[in-house]
Amino acid sequence: MVTDRQLVFRTHALRRMFERNISVDDVRHVVATGETIFEYPDDRPLPSRLILGWVSVEPIHVVAADEASSDITMVVTVYRPDPSLWSWDLRRRRR
Repeated sequence: MVTDRQLVFRTHALRRMFERNISVDDVRHVVATGETIFEYPDDRPLPSRLILGWVSVEPIHVVAADEASSDITMVVTVYRPDPSLWSWDLRRRRR
């Protein structure tokens, strides 16, 4: 992922970040250094992806969508993955 993209935060993402005490810097770090673990090509208005990143020892998931025609990444939502809902490596949702 190119790290010089501009991040634009959806209102939903900002609300969740506030509720979950996740900072803008935390999200920037995850988007810049994290791993895309799932892609949602059919999401609208833009295809999105789930990024797993670590801030210190804490895992964070960011759902983001890259605008192909610009240097903008839209941050859709942000959360700390619940280990009871995710595989041990936090890359796959449990069934």
